[in-house]
Amino acid sequence: MNARGHEIEVTPKSERVVVRVDDVVVATSSHPVVLTETGAPPRYYLPRADVKMEMLTPSPTTSHCPFKGDATYWSVQTGGRVAEDAVWSYEEPFPRVKEIAGLVAFWTEKPGVTLEVDGRTR
Repeated sequence: MNARGHEIEVTPKSERVVVRVDDVVVATSSHPVVLTETGAPPRYYLPRADVKMEMLTPSPTTSHCPFKGDATYWSVQTGGRVAEDAVWSYEEPFPRVKEIAGLVAFWTEKPGVTLEVDGRTR
């Protein structure tokens, strides 16, 4: 999909994804939806059923993307540390990326957040 030179694509995958925060497994999924977008690394969106949602605390942070819509955030509590705003979701994304509605993604650029795909760290 191309909007003003901006490419965005959403692809369901069957790869095994494991997300850790400070070496604690927070999510394991074999049903990721991968969003690739101009200027950003691939983002793996996971079903909430595959995420330890009890480890997430809603955040007041929100953001707006002109290509995806409005996002809400969560922080992740692991032991004695909190990874602030490390998880986000588009509850009602724009129609062009409707496949990510309600799924969650992890901000792998945050300290301590790692994502493995089929055993390889991304």
